[in-house]
Amino acid sequence: MRRVVEGSHAVSHAVDLARVRVISAYPITPQTHIVERLAELVADGVLDARFIRVESEHSAMAAVIGAASAGVRSFTASSSHGLALMHEMLHWAAGARLPIVMAEVNRAMGPGWNIWADQTDSLSQRDTGWLQFYCEDVQDVIDTILIAYRVAERVSLPVMVVLDAFFLSHTYEPADLPEHADVDEFLPPWEPVEVLDPAEPRAFNQLASPEFYMEFRHKMQQAMDEALAAYPEIDRAFAARFGRTHPLVEHIPAEDGARAPLALVTTGTITSTARAALAELRDRGTPVDLVKLRALRPFPQDEIRRVLGPYGRVAVIDRNLSFGYGGIFAQEIRAALSSLADRPVVYPFVAGLGGRDVTPDTVRAVVDRALDDEPPGDILWAGLKE
Repeated sequence: MRRVVEGSHAVSHAVDLARVRVISAYPITPQTHIVERLAELVADGVLDARFIRVESEHSAMAAVIGAASAGVRSFTASSSHGLALMHEMLHWAAGARLPIVMAEVNRAMGPGWNIWADQTDSLSQRDTGWLQFYCEDVQDVIDTILIAYRVAERVSLPVMVVLDAFFLSHTYEPADLPEHADVDEFLPPWEPVEVLDPAEPRAFNQLASPEFYMEFRHKMQQAMDEALAAYPEIDRAFAARFGRTHPLVEHIPAEDGARAPLALVTTGTITSTARAALAELRDRGTPVDLVKLRALRPFPQDEIRRVLGPYGRVAVIDRNLSFGYGGIFAQEIRAALSSLADRPVVYPFVAGLGGRDVTPDTVRAVVDRALDDEPPGDILWAGLKE
């Protein structure tokens, strides 16, 4: 069934398709439309779920931690300072090995006060133990929510499904909406091994002394590795059912059978702009290959080395900033490539902070600078007002 749907409502529809049973969230722009629609679906009896109203994002995460601990498929959503308020509980969710899925709508952190797109909010949570998947368009959002639950329940770790504020959350696009029966085939009911049960009391998340703590963290790292190994299999199962695939690293060559002199790496909605800009450059005789990076955690290091290693130059556009260093995806890519003896030169561009448009002209300027022997440095600003 193909419909025109808002990006936020695409999240809500996918949560309904996943047969989530507990939802808790606190409204914050720009994720509010997600939970407003879910509240309507629950109130109207369309979605057989419990919607728990709370007084803060910290409490919202606590609520879904409790629900998931009881063995119930759970969901929440947040953005920006709401996500920052959740920070403590994000560690609890991951450490407790709970397969919660959260939609995280990228919004800038203040001050200055800003409600527009910036990936720094989700990326500042990269060490909490959550998997993070970044979406390009509305179809990507729907599919990724469903894939996220299957991955989360496979490895017992929570997942953030990340989308750009307004560029995606409030934009209407045509998308294929799966039927419940098909989703049920792909995403069967969750069957937890251990749950909170009054009839069989036990203790959860107790004090871990130095004798045990490190082993808990080792198991979480093993689960991240398992997710990296399991994802291609789950993506193939999704493609077999729905005809669409979402690799963690997508390589889009400008010309079949040939490697361009430059690879451009993007995440989120900038990817769509880059597709159009690079197609125009190709037609003008300047081929540039595009690489769409979908995951921050687990970071697909081996695939990054395989795809980017043969290039002489790689440009990365980050809509985020780690103060004192530069763009975060560029840092991760540089680290992954550092083990190669003959590695590409990485040009780390930062653009689009606080919702500033990354236009085709911005992309073309990035390409020109990367091909023009500009020293790569630690940070290259694109679209900055002088």
